Amino acid sequence: MPNIHYNSWIARYKRPFGAIAKDQAVTFGIAVASQTNPQVELLLRKDGEMSATSYQMTYKEADFYQVTLSLEQAGLYYYYFKIELDENGQRACYFYGADYDGYGGPGRVSAGDNITAYQLTCYQNEVTAPKWYQGGVCYQIFPDRFYNGNPNQEITGKKKNSFIYATLEDTPYYIKDAKGEVVRWDFFGGNLKGIKAKIPYLKELGIRGLYLNPIFLATTNHRYDTNDFMEIDPMLGTSADFKDLLDELHRNGMYLILDGVFNHVGKDSKYFNARKLYYGADQGAAQNENSPYYSWFKFTHYPDEYASWWGVKDLPEVDKANPNYQAYIYGAKDSVISKWTNLGVDGWRLDVADELPEYFIEGIRKNLDGFANEKLLLGEVWEDASNKIAHEARRHYVEGSELDGVMNYPLRKCILDLLINSHQRPIWSVARELMSLRENYPRTFFFNALNNLGTHDTERILTALGNDERKLIAAYGLLFMFPGVPCIYYGDEAGLTGGKDPLNRAFFPWGRENLTIQKLVKKWVHRHNDSEALQKGELIIGGNDNCFIILRYTETKLAFYVLNLSQQTIDLGQESFAFDHDNHNLGETVVKQVATTQLQPFEGYFWQGNRS
Repeated sequence: MPNIHYNSWIARYKRPFGAIAKDQAVTFGIAVASQTNPQVELLLRKDGEMSATSYQMTYKEADFYQVTLSLEQAGLYYYYFKIELDENGQRACYFYGADYDGYGGPGRVSAGDNITAYQLTCYQNEVTAPKWYQGGVCYQIFPDRFYNGNPNQEITGKKKNSFIYATLEDTPYYIKDAKGEVVRWDFFGGNLKGIKAKIPYLKELGIRGLYLNPIFLATTNHRYDTNDFMEIDPMLGTSADFKDLLDELHRNGMYLILDGVFNHVGKDSKYFNARKLYYGADQGAAQNENSPYYSWFKFTHYPDEYASWWGVKDLPEVDKANPNYQAYIYGAKDSVISKWTNLGVDGWRLDVADELPEYFIEGIRKNLDGFANEKLLLGEVWEDASNKIAHEARRHYVEGSELDGVMNYPLRKCILDLLINSHQRPIWSVARELMSLRENYPRTFFFNALNNLGTHDTERILTALGNDERKLIAAYGLLFMFPGVPCIYYGDEAGLTGGKDPLNRAFFPWGRENLTIQKLVKKWVHRHNDSEALQKGELIIGGNDNCFIILRYTETKLAFYVLNLSQQTIDLGQESFAFDHDNHNLGETVVKQVATTQLQPFEGYFWQGNRS
């Protein structure tokens, strides 16, 4: 078998790094050590097509072969190399593709059909993002659980058939029937005035962007069952309260992202109205087949059987192909998106983006692009968004006409794998996954990712880490070192714990904060806000069997974080490290700076300074 070398992360073998633009030149090179003048080809196949295009590679120097090409169509592509040569008097054929895990970087040689191709992302347009978002830190708030800003913390707009917790320290609990369905929704009474009252706290913490879970009229505390997109839920406040919050945020150099839940509505919404709570001209679809909203829904047996989100009957699914619904959400001048964005909203996060047709997302994108001040559009996608398949169709989120970025759940998974599953998953496997994510995304899309350790859909990060504060501190180090926009789930910085929903939605522990954790998070936020390398720097990942290293660099600045993932104290000066694609030999700076450093188990070491 010939000696073949390729690494998609190293400039000698592929440049530019990662995703390419349509019509942009990309050069591939591969080293094939042979005495018999092999024939070397690059085989490239567009996603969805059966056959691959062959590109003959030219001998350049010292057993090195190269080809330069460009792509006329945006999309997802797959490639590998074919090498034919004389071997023991016979013609032999070998293939070189990605390793079995499908990640980028170095690959493997195969002689048969079990070839794993490398991924190449080709995008139409490079997305942008508002300057306030890029390089900032965000904070996610579940409005009912943050703070009540009313006098004497009075709760207004109370809902029928619900209950209010006796104290703010109570543990969230669902009252369910025999079918497991919630029969009385629970509330603590957090509201928009409460968020406004805590702007000084958020500003001191160093937060630039707020992401709010839904705030429109709904039945539940989570409000993903929208009853009216045009109204603020009265338990949270009024439209005037919302405008006051927006204005105060902007006066303090802060910005607001709203949660757009457009795949489904509430069963008791004005649009569906299953229990006939709304009357008048705009009767709901389940109330009257002549309703203006009837065509929005897909009934299989009127009015009781209908399409709903994952079969949840409380959440009737809306037909996104319906022109009237499209106009209502984003197409008309008085649409939902237009109304709230005109009021001053700075961006939107699309709930269950995988459920929204791409033309629907593009319609929202077009609406937002019409505003003078650049607006942000993020999507809830749990996997690698570059190769996501939803409803048997490839999604094109990263190609420039839809989302600016996505929620970075893969990063959270990798951080947990490092901190609690390192005995099951090698450190280098995690490193390869993270670098492949960087490789698969266009650069700006990657840097626009909303990076989180926890959300309303996950366990609290401290709980996920077994209440080990050492690991929590390490997790925050990894979060703030990774490219993208760090996002703190309310209360995580105060040491809140809790398992899955509803336990992860407790009230913020005002006056009972874990000050050690809070101080540490604040330090990382301000460090990030003041660091060119952490905001804009390129990424290198390194380490060994005991340590994980994230390195960020610009033309003039360098920052790195070394984390001891072993159960023993480590003398870093006695360790040897490898780096995935250190084209600038920056690892030498790491070795020099940590020469006299010892790390306890799960302790990290941070350094930043000028590049030498």
